[in-house]
Amino acid sequence: MHPPLPVASKAPAADAAGVIIVAAGRGARFGGDVPKQYALLAGRPVLRHAVERFQAHPAIGTIRVVIHPDDRALYEAAVAGLGLLPPVAGGTTRRESVRNGLESMACAPPTRIMIHDGARPLVDPAVIDRALAALRTHAGAIPAVPVADTLKRAGPGQTIAATVPRDGLWRAQTPQAFLFDRLLAAHRHIAAGAEPTDDSQVMELAGEAVALVQGAEDNIKITHDGDLARAARILATAAPGETRVGTGFDVHGFADGDHVWLGGVPIPHDRGLAGHSDADVALHALTDAVLGAIGAADIGAHFPPGDPQWRGASSDRFLAHAAALVAARGGAIVHVDLTIICERPKVGPHRAAMVERIAAILGLDPDRVSVKATTTEGLGFTGRREGIAAQAAATVRLP
Repeated sequence: MHPPLPVASKAPAADAAGVIIVAAGRGARFGGDVPKQYALLAGRPVLRHAVERFQAHPAIGTIRVVIHPDDRALYEAAVAGLGLLPPVAGGTTRRESVRNGLESMACAPPTRIMIHDGARPLVDPAVIDRALAALRTHAGAIPAVPVADTLKRAGPGQTIAATVPRDGLWRAQTPQAFLFDRLLAAHRHIAAGAEPTDDSQVMELAGEAVALVQGAEDNIKITHDGDLARAARILATAAPGETRVGTGFDVHGFADGDHVWLGGVPIPHDRGLAGHSDADVALHALTDAVLGAIGAADIGAHFPPGDPQWRGASSDRFLAHAAALVAARGGAIVHVDLTIICERPKVGPHRAAMVERIAAILGLDPDRVSVKATTTEGLGFTGRREGIAAQAAATVRLP
């Protein structure tokens, strides 16, 4: 497979904020067969939901996930096709995990860094905007929600010992945003034995002022299985709003080579396909179909063919980017249907592999991916075996 490439349509590298997503926890309170960040939410892992929200945000650049070493296989399956930085191993505490993530980026640090919980799948783009905007005047900022309920402190026998004034109390959330150099310095100078519960406390202990910005009630953290059900209800509530269908069509001519890429799968052939990227005509058509469903222009607007960074690029990055744009709008891809038009190579022997690969890129169940093939009965450029065409349709549900 081609090497990972950066996601397109991001802010310039000098301005883009980095993100560290902490996903090394065991989630003992959650239960289940896998840690909560890998539990399925609306058919996709919780962690993938979180990553895609950041990938689709224009102010975000590189993303690194901190994982438990035992979870590498789960991680790779969860983020397949997203083109992230390689993960780093977490520590025995959340603080150590964040420190590991920061140190891994210290050689080429972003000016701004966001720290996010891998078990918060529904972060709102507006929350990201508010936290980053606060860094214009502060070294750090966190989203939070004012405490509305009356608070009670329990005493012996689960009786009320005191009523706690709620004035000025907020419930902290992530992503928390900081100036990278200030947060790393604060982590490096934590006193022995101190174990802050979040990064804003790390900054507090370093004497830094951290701003509070408005969070969102739906920005929930998956802690118990009931939280997963609530997150599913939030997505389901948004989903019925509108169903759209987008279509895509693409053509690539044959060139010298010994294989073609179709549907994210390399297929041996006596010719290659000509194109600026890997010329995967099937994934290009699918990408345009997804972009068309949300009115987001076409593949060339997001990945200009004249831009040298996309020379030879793996087209799964293009399709994953389109899917991330859907997720950022609170939507979901329901189904994709692809038809490949050519005389050769034969698609049938590779159809199942294409379905699996496309399903992995989009985070869909394979039964929501259709791959078909046909010929033009010897007519036209495909009939003359001069190239391959593909057409696609994507059904998308938006709030």
